[in-house]
Amino acid sequence: QVQLVESGGGSVQAGGSLKLSCTNSQRSANWRNMAWFRQAPEKEREFVAAIRRSGGDTFYSTSVKGRFTVSLDKTKDTVYLQMNDLKPEDTAVYYCAAGNPILSATMTAGTYRVWGQGTQVTVSS
Repeated sequence: QVQLVESGGGSVQAGGSLKLSCTNSQRSANWRNMAWFRQAPEKEREFVAAIRRSGGDTFYSTSVKGRFTVSLDKTKDTVYLQMNDLKPEDTAVYYCAAGNPILSATMTAGTYRVWGQGTQVTVSS
């Protein structure tokens, strides 16, 4: 059954912005981390950003730090990814994930237990 429902992908020109949303449809599952990963064609899935439910600590890959912002609305059980100053190399399918990784494994895809269906983000030059 679907647990993480994503929305907000689309096409934009370089320098533009998009905001992705991911809602946990099973409100009883309070995961320690909510995260975003992305996968471009013929590339491995890579970490983008994460937020810890308790305390709100955020984590970013070096490629998006300063341009992307991850946030969590606990009342809606929804995690957001605000993406600004988008670049063609940001083009990928973006996945929302939830899990309970230890701090040192925050950026490791294998430590996340639940995944969304993915949403396409395309940035043209």
